[in-house]
Amino acid sequence: MPETSLSAWIVERAFALEFDLCGITPAQQFPELAHTEEWLARGYAGEMRYLSDPRRRDTLSAMPDIRSVIVCALNYNTEHPRSIRVANSASGAEFADIRESPTGWISRYAWGTDYHEVLRGKLDALVKELRERCGDSFVARTYADTGPVQERILGKYAGLGWLGKNTLLLNQQLGSFFFLGVVLTTLELEPSLLAGAAPPPDLCGSCRRCIDACPTDALHEPYLMDARRCISYLTIELRGSIPDEFREPIGRHVFGCDICQEVCPWNNRAPIAAVGEFQPREFSPSAQSTGFSLDSDSRPANPRARPQSLFAPDLEWLASMSEEEFRQVFRGSAVKRTKWRGLIRNACIALGNSDLAPGAPAYPRIVAVLQGLLRSPETLIAESAQWALSRIQSSEPGNRGALGQDKDG
Repeated sequence: MPETSLSAWIVERAFALEFDLCGITPAQQFPELAHTEEWLARGYAGEMRYLSDPRRRDTLSAMPDIRSVIVCALNYNTEHPRSIRVANSASGAEFADIRESPTGWISRYAWGTDYHEVLRGKLDALVKELRERCGDSFVARTYADTGPVQERILGKYAGLGWLGKNTLLLNQQLGSFFFLGVVLTTLELEPSLLAGAAPPPDLCGSCRRCIDACPTDALHEPYLMDARRCISYLTIELRGSIPDEFREPIGRHVFGCDICQEVCPWNNRAPIAAVGEFQPREFSPSAQSTGFSLDSDSRPANPRARPQSLFAPDLEWLASMSEEEFRQVFRGSAVKRTKWRGLIRNACIALGNSDLAPGAPAYPRIVAVLQGLLRSPETLIAESAQWALSRIQSSEPGNRGALGQDKDG
């Protein structure tokens, strides 16, 4: 029989390790997994071939002799403004202390230390305490968004929330700004939902804000996402050129997207994370900086000579970043997943959407950066730089500067 006291102890220890939610579900076939094959057949996964791993369609095959799954959630929300507010702040005037150049947007979850490492450390600590209590008579594997499982579905059946229309796990108190990590184990644990109990109810109701706000129409219908159209996929997972139809809708996103979470009413009162590792990284000017210096303004022309942050990052800084600098800046960061060439590609597209005017102080420097990228041996980078130049050098008035405004706004 499952041990009730052990399950309660696990949840207690998870909270002691700063997890915000913890639940337990028996390993079983969940009904949502039956739709995976159809979703893949439609091509919605794009280039993410790892999603075709058959173990993702059968939790019982994820690990030999699996009996239970411990699901933990870790809040990553910060008090910093959201992307839509930054986009609508009169070209960043409200944030004039941040930049003099156009700014981009990195998804909130990637501002600080790589969440994979933070989550894995806490999950491993939980398993260590579990072994101290139960000995080595069981097997356990920890996955921090790295294993052949669908954490959001496991989270639903562990009682942590419901699957929202934006396809994310939503919690009535936390909203959706949280990471999910799991422990697969051969221990037979008492589940958080008692036998016959239903998972938390779907509280999305008639709301369509996430669907209507998506600039690229990635949410075809409630609860169904075409990842190929998602800004997160386009800026992170896609390795080639960004299709023309998505370049303008991407706005100034350079890594990921927060829009469908930001407009969700359940995130209006989302609490601020207690874990300090998720605060935006900041960088002091480098004494060894080199770069473009084309104006006589008293402010530093070189983007590396100005303080930088991953909150609303300076696009000039990103676009002029060398491969070595990319490795240094994003060491231990989730942003490294997009790789250097991907980030430069994204920064170029963002600059093309920035409404940068010829009279702006940064204009000659940014044109020089993009002209330099035209000579890149990376066709992907050169082509993206050409697109950006064609946009900012055009005399046509545009409305291309939004990081991601909802379609009505």
